[in-house]
Amino acid sequence: MAPHHPVDELSLPSVFQSSWKSNPDPTALPFLRDNPPFALTVIDWQQLSLKDDEYTPHSWEDLRHLISTGQLDELKRWPSQLKAYLAWTAHVKAEYRSATTYLLTQRLFWEPIDDESGAMAFNVRNVVPFADPEDFTILRNDWPYGHDEGIRHICVWLKQRLPVDKEGALSQEGRKMVENFINNEFRVKAGEEEKDSKVLWFKNTTNLQSVRSLEHLHVLVRNVDDEVLKQWLV
Repeated sequence: MAPHHPVDELSLPSVFQSSWKSNPDPTALPFLRDNPPFALTVIDWQQLSLKDDEYTPHSWEDLRHLISTGQLDELKRWPSQLKAYLAWTAHVKAEYRSATTYLLTQRLFWEPIDDESGAMAFNVRNVVPFADPEDFTILRNDWPYGHDEGIRHICVWLKQRLPVDKEGALSQEGRKMVENFINNEFRVKAGEEEKDSKVLWFKNTTNLQSVRSLEHLHVLVRNVDDEVLKQWLV
């Protein structure tokens, strides 16, 4: 575990969002149009042209459909939330050089090690993903997609890379690892009787990831007791 750094209150997403809401012009783009803090999709640009009252949040059925059909680029944030997220990303890049460094020093407290491959790596208790709880961390997603009330967005951050195919998508082995983990950690604890009725998950493709150097999964849960949520959310 990396040494704990002093808490950067101003960069905390909850604090930053509050300050962004008091921005004299929260509808303005928080970056130069030709230089966004991370790559934006056509849909992102469309969202940035809207006001919140022009946006329809994702229902659970809509989320299930988009995830099951692989239409992950259709997942949207509230327009104001997307602007705040972009402003926050620009802020942490200025302060920490990258969102990854912010996550490592302020949220995950992981210390990277040198790796001959050049990729980011960490000391692990077990080389197999999910085999040891010391090797992954479950956090609330501070910048969730714009969905109906009662849905919670969670991220699972891993120290190991998951197995992928030549296109970069989860391989059959990788998908089986994730499914087993999601079943044991989320579906069982949530008391889900019908698959996908309380728990959905996905792994963004590289082109849709705003934090690419750290392995992570997205998990959406609904109708889960607060006591169960407390087991996951940090």
